[in-house]
Amino acid sequence: MTALQANAAGQPRIAIIIDDVGYTLSLGRRATELPGAVSIAILPAAPRGKQLAEEANAAGKEVLLHLPLEAIHDDGLAEPGEISLDMSRGEFARTFARDMQSVPYAIGVNSHRGSLLTQHPGHMSWLMEEITAYGDLIFVDSYTTHESVALRLANESGVPAVKRDVFLDPDESPATVAREFERLKKLARAKGLAVGIGHPHLATLELLEQELPRLAAEGIELISISELVQLKTESARVGMLGQEQDGGDDEFL
Repeated sequence: MTALQANAAGQPRIAIIIDDVGYTLSLGRRATELPGAVSIAILPAAPRGKQLAEEANAAGKEVLLHLPLEAIHDDGLAEPGEISLDMSRGEFARTFARDMQSVPYAIGVNSHRGSLLTQHPGHMSWLMEEITAYGDLIFVDSYTTHESVALRLANESGVPAVKRDVFLDPDESPATVAREFERLKKLARAKGLAVGIGHPHLATLELLEQELPRLAAEGIELISISELVQLKTESARVGMLGQEQDGGDDEFL
């Protein structure tokens, strides 16, 4: 049974995360004021990060730590709070703890950049260990490389997790944002659930301000990222039970 089949109303559902929040107060506030259950992902040590986390929480928005992970193409300047490949296990844990402390109300973690680090099973195992230590955090793989093993390691570690389906703004043109938003809705109709990630760009915020209130009339429900993760987890569990009953493949991806 898919998550969509499990939904009694048969309604496609999407979750949207706005990444890279914490540096520009005006755009960050505009993101927190978006209609509906949009989640706000805040960079660690960002000058406006704590303030915007508090405002997002007060507005009923879920907050995520937008965790910087080393990328393949690096400009040589590590971002504040970045976790890199050359860190020891202790350095990794201390950096993660500081990053979590800098973003109050975080209910989960999603990756920032990370095209290098998310390919390394050892470091992704460390990350899942740190997430698990907090008890009830979720993880969202922003999926900046098709070689990412982060979601697999999350599944193996028992961390509730999903990966991004669509970047809403691979560039900042209104036409691109509109096209990718339509693609997100199409995926939700096809799969039942879909995750979109955008950024606090004017074109993205303007489109979401206009289009999110129209979703219900289109038969699509906007839900929080934690709810979507829960639905994905429940759907996967049902699928595993079905495989066991059918005597099928026991492998769970």
